[in-house]
Amino acid sequence: MKVRIPILFACSIVVIILSLVVVKANIGETVATIFTGSLGNALKISGTIKEMTPLLILGAAVYLALKAGLFNIGAEGQYLVGACFGSYAMIAIGGPVGVAVGCIVGIVGGALWALPAGVIKAYRNGHEVITTIMLNSIALYMTRAIVAGPMKGADQHTASTSVMPANTQLTPLLTIGKLEIPQSFVVGILIVIAIGYWLNKTVSGYELKAAGANPTAAQFAGVKTKQVTVKAMMLSGALAGLAGALQVAQFEHRFYDGFATGYGFDALGVALLAGSNPFYLFLSAFFFGALNKGGTAIAILGVDKGITMVVLAVVILMFASVRYGRKQVNHG
Repeated sequence: MKVRIPILFACSIVVIILSLVVVKANIGETVATIFTGSLGNALKISGTIKEMTPLLILGAAVYLALKAGLFNIGAEGQYLVGACFGSYAMIAIGGPVGVAVGCIVGIVGGALWALPAGVIKAYRNGHEVITTIMLNSIALYMTRAIVAGPMKGADQHTASTSVMPANTQLTPLLTIGKLEIPQSFVVGILIVIAIGYWLNKTVSGYELKAAGANPTAAQFAGVKTKQVTVKAMMLSGALAGLAGALQVAQFEHRFYDGFATGYGFDALGVALLAGSNPFYLFLSAFFFGALNKGGTAIAILGVDKGITMVVLAVVILMFASVRYGRKQVNHG
């Protein structure tokens, strides 16, 4: 195992370098631009934090499902539903109360959207990957139809809601020069801390982990695994829905056709990289956020932004290989 890790690392570097060669990129300039484009100054760090924020909350959502033994591929759809209906409540009510109600609507919307997948998994053993993928498609086309129809703003020429009034938009919690700390980012931090405490310090958190690690043994120990499965999926969906509502309130200020940018899918990588420690979600969300921001910078150089996806894929594969190898060793 000690030999394999350096080999995996070396192979990963080779794959990344070959990818840069294939797209005819200057390797040194591209790597430097990713760093400076994501962390070069206060404004770019703010951009990285902006990218990191939805990934942190969605990563926490997917992580929670993973601990229950569930692959919640549906975070993207739950995020869309939370953003769509959350924005409707925020615009309709307005002000700080509207933001609070919109977040609650997002939480409820995401949880209800995840409910069918949880129930089917718990009581019919239908695989959650299939059901959540299907729910993602339904969420995409449903929200697209809604925002092009009843939710379309009267002052909009495209499929979009009206822009939220200024008193409904979340402002940065802290501004130091050009460095901004969004309120939603702080919410994400609190969510991760709460998940870490709940999983490690409470009975219900232990039951969720036990059901995910070995459902048969957990059932013999008295854990109601079916209920735990449904609750875990709904809680995961609730966090994803909250991420969508906060994204509207903090950054987008409206919901529109094309709102989904793949954060929900990236969140699976964020959660997998976090491994067994929920607090590693900070690092993995930062890594994804920095690469997303850096990818925008290298696009200006003419380098395909998708190269950052290659880097992410290689890192996740390497991490998964190392983790799988350790499990094999631990199980003899």
